[in-house]
Amino acid sequence: MLCLFNGTLRVDAATPFRLHVINPLIGQFHEIYPQISLELTNYEGVTNLLEKQTDIAFRIGSLADSSLHATLLGYSQLRILASPIYLQHFGEPKNVDELQQHCLLGFTSPESLNEWPLYQGEKKRVKITPTIAANSGEILCNLVRKGVGIACLSDFMTYEMRKSGEFRQILTGVTDDHKQPINAVYYRNQALSPRLRCFIDFIRQHSQRIIRPSSTS
Repeated sequence: MLCLFNGTLRVDAATPFRLHVINPLIGQFHEIYPQISLELTNYEGVTNLLEKQTDIAFRIGSLADSSLHATLLGYSQLRILASPIYLQHFGEPKNVDELQQHCLLGFTSPESLNEWPLYQGEKKRVKITPTIAANSGEILCNLVRKGVGIACLSDFMTYEMRKSGEFRQILTGVTDDHKQPINAVYYRNQALSPRLRCFIDFIRQHSQRIIRPSSTS
């Protein structure tokens, strides 16, 4: 169904989500809804929607801001990944203890992103100390691709690389089935305009192969 409303939609998302989910769909969205103008930004970290004059932002993980209204798009699974090049050179860790002997790629912040979904005894999380840390999942994704080390990354940014064999999931036997919620957020006092609803529905519909509609799927 065509959206017949004109106007500009200001969309914010972290770089990995914009590159791997939103950008590939923009051409098709514009073809269907040419009367909606888009402004795409990628403010890293928490975005003040009002300050940045942003209509909608896509956020990965749990939401804490009660001033925001959220539309759940689905869930994206976290996996421990390495490239075949890295594994050929340095071997594949068989357990968490062996993992600690490898080059681990993690985040500068928040620290919670360095808690990997791995079983160790009764725990379902293992806090790693990154050998190399970065502030962007896209940087870590590129380092994995170049065979630098091992990272814990979400399906929404690694689906194509895993499908092609460029990335391999490791430690599957001790990995917790942890999925991150992905939400489209906007202020509660903001009316859900037709163009905003069009965009949310379009992204949700066309990203289902990498963003699962249920936490149990």
